[in-house]
Amino acid sequence: MDSIFSLSELLSQQKPSSLVEIPGVLGQTFGQATLSTTLPISKLFSIYEVDLEVQRAIIPRNLSKLMDYVSLYLDNHQPIYFPGVIFSARGAGSYDSEQHVFQLQPIEKLYVVDGQHRLAAFQRLMETLQSQMARAKDRREYDRMEVITEKLSRLYAFPVSTMIYLDIDARQERQLFSDINKLPRKIGGNLAVLRDQRRFYHVTASQLVEKAPVMQHIPVDMFSERGKAPEFLFTYHLLIEILVALFEGRMKSGARNNGYHYEEEEVTDHLSISSFYFQQLLKYLPEPVKGEPAWSENIQIALALFFHEEATKSAKFNRYALEYATKILPHIDWNAIFSGDEKDRLPRRSRIMKAYQYIRSFYQEQHLFLISDKEDVG
Repeated sequence: MDSIFSLSELLSQQKPSSLVEIPGVLGQTFGQATLSTTLPISKLFSIYEVDLEVQRAIIPRNLSKLMDYVSLYLDNHQPIYFPGVIFSARGAGSYDSEQHVFQLQPIEKLYVVDGQHRLAAFQRLMETLQSQMARAKDRREYDRMEVITEKLSRLYAFPVSTMIYLDIDARQERQLFSDINKLPRKIGGNLAVLRDQRRFYHVTASQLVEKAPVMQHIPVDMFSERGKAPEFLFTYHLLIEILVALFEGRMKSGARNNGYHYEEEEVTDHLSISSFYFQQLLKYLPEPVKGEPAWSENIQIALALFFHEEATKSAKFNRYALEYATKILPHIDWNAIFSGDEKDRLPRRSRIMKAYQYIRSFYQEQHLFLISDKEDVG
């Protein structure tokens, strides 16, 4: 047997049938040869590796979010969207210009430049489903096996847009990774929230602004990325915070019902109550203008927290209890809630809770005296 002195000689002796073929279009990107293609995730699993000299370590929180996102597609057939994954061939493989196919030897790999967490999410879900399949098989749960098989099939076939840099080195990979992840800026504020139109309160808030006549008197900025334009009273993000506080008695970060799965009837019910709630605010609060304390962000969230408490004392949200409690609003001195520079000095959550406690204490002490029988009937 002839001696083999290099890896290239070893690779040259591999049978052509063992080549991994990747169909794609050869081009130039910023002076570098690149191959653009779309591949099923199952094929990517077998040809990529991660070089930790180039990539950061997996961030568990990011991975968990991506797995939840992919699960929307697997469990509920909801469409999901991913940017393309970028790889580096590091000089491996060869391109057949006649067949328009990039060929890799079985031991050659593509190295991830951008998309490590996306690929890891698919990989982890695949392993989870395979484990579930093994347990279902042991227990002879054949119906469950069919469900898992269907999910695995869709997972394996999921198409991923792919760009492969054919001949850049590790230093260039690190620079490319840095440019991709540092230079672009993610959208934030209202734009990020507005475009999340899968979650319950996001959908409810959007429909409230679009459909409820009362919101014509409470202008909501739906488009400014950060803060709000001068002509608006609420940001879209604030509106969602108010809805979470009103229906759950929690701050938005602790919301439990802001999920992806709900009945359309739930949205309709929440729209009706939300519209009624803001009508009550318009009825009893001073005119909604910028600078009016009662319409400030902190006090609006505090009010929603308080009215949730009053409306749910019977375990179920009671519109009549809400209507009764809002009649305390004309009697509150909004300028007495904060002393000195508290509204500027205290942390945001502290300001909200101070306003909530003030409103709550005032109501408990005074509502029997201030809300008359005549007013109650009206």
